[in-house]
Amino acid sequence: MGRSAVAPRMALTLFWRTFTLLALLLTGSILAWQFTFRALDAEPRALETAHQLAGLVNLSRVALAQSDPINRVGLIKSLTHNEDVRVEVAEASDRWQPYDTSVFAQQLVQALRARLGDDTIVARSLNNESGLWVRFDIGRDKFWLRTNPNPLSVVLSGNAWWLLIALFGTVLGSVMIARLINQPLRELSIAAGRIRDGEFDSRLDEGTLTSEIREVNMGFNRMARELAKVEEDRNVMLAGISHDLRTPLARLRLEVEMSVTDEQARQYMAMDIDQLDGIIGKFMDYARPTELKLKSVPLYSVLEREAIAFRRPEQISIQLHVAPELHVWADETELSRVFLNLFENARRYGHKPDQPAKVVVQAKVHHGEVSLSVRDFGPGVPDDKLVRLTTPFFRGDTARTAATGAGLGLAIVERSLQRMNAGMSFGNAPDGGLVITLRLRRST
Repeated sequence: MGRSAVAPRMALTLFWRTFTLLALLLTGSILAWQFTFRALDAEPRALETAHQLAGLVNLSRVALAQSDPINRVGLIKSLTHNEDVRVEVAEASDRWQPYDTSVFAQQLVQALRARLGDDTIVARSLNNESGLWVRFDIGRDKFWLRTNPNPLSVVLSGNAWWLLIALFGTVLGSVMIARLINQPLRELSIAAGRIRDGEFDSRLDEGTLTSEIREVNMGFNRMARELAKVEEDRNVMLAGISHDLRTPLARLRLEVEMSVTDEQARQYMAMDIDQLDGIIGKFMDYARPTELKLKSVPLYSVLEREAIAFRRPEQISIQLHVAPELHVWADETELSRVFLNLFENARRYGHKPDQPAKVVVQAKVHHGEVSLSVRDFGPGVPDDKLVRLTTPFFRGDTARTAATGAGLGLAIVERSLQRMNAGMSFGNAPDGGLVITLRLRRST
């Protein structure tokens, strides 16, 4: 069970959130205006079309009414072959469908009936033949006049190119507006990340025209200056503490060696002084500045050098299963400090009573990342306390704290890995023991 943060179900950056909302708003506005124009344009077009159709019907009615029966038949035949306007004799068996299927069609039918009479029939098909059919009477005879199926109709497809251009402009405008809105926030996020990494000289522009952003930037810069001053004061204070404590400790050790005659008492006092000196060193390591220059480091060489430092087999044995040619991006001094603390942690806590600690180090490479596991065979750590192992001064349960220490070893490891853009996780092995896994970037 390793340390891991619960990821959100779906993450959406502020840029894409702003872009999506703007694009939806502008696209909805364009479509709303388009349908509004259609609705406003429908009535005038319907009246104009009705006027034209009423004129055609009246002209056809006059022409047919003024013709004798023989000439009327010839006139109807001549109009039957016309593609735009055609006149047919109405039959009792005719099957037709109403034309008023839309707002435009309804307004057109009402306008035609207002001009031609309430008994005027307007159809969109006659005997399964589509078109705009208008039935009119001449005495007892009834006729159908057919014209273009959709005369001057208002359709969205007629403005397809305009819509495509408008939508493209909407997308482009949304991108530009979202970028302008989110740019200050992006700069703030980048500056905050630099502050988190210890770069306290990060500054934001205080001359921006937007007053709210200017105030935020000014406040951020003040915070950065204060943090830089606090960091400087802390380093000076720690350096002073280290100097002021280690000097009397050195004198005290010398006096113990010279004045205490009891060998066992002298040995215990010397061990206490060494422990105090070691705790001061841990404090200094944990508070070390974070500026590092990473380079390609041979992983096996660093591990071997630190493992050799633990020369007493009755206390710890270390097995390395790492390819000699494997290199990682790291600071060699910082990486050495990581392995020193891991091995020291295993020596102190990773063993069973009255048995030496055993440590196995294995490396696996996956997609440019080196996964390095450091396992001991001790009692392990309760699952509810795994997440607290890197908390400063936390030393687990009583079983793992038989040896004394500052409780900073794994906290120093985590801090060092963060400086090198690396990570770490914890878990208990199924057959016992703590497994610490380091994630380092491989260098070629």
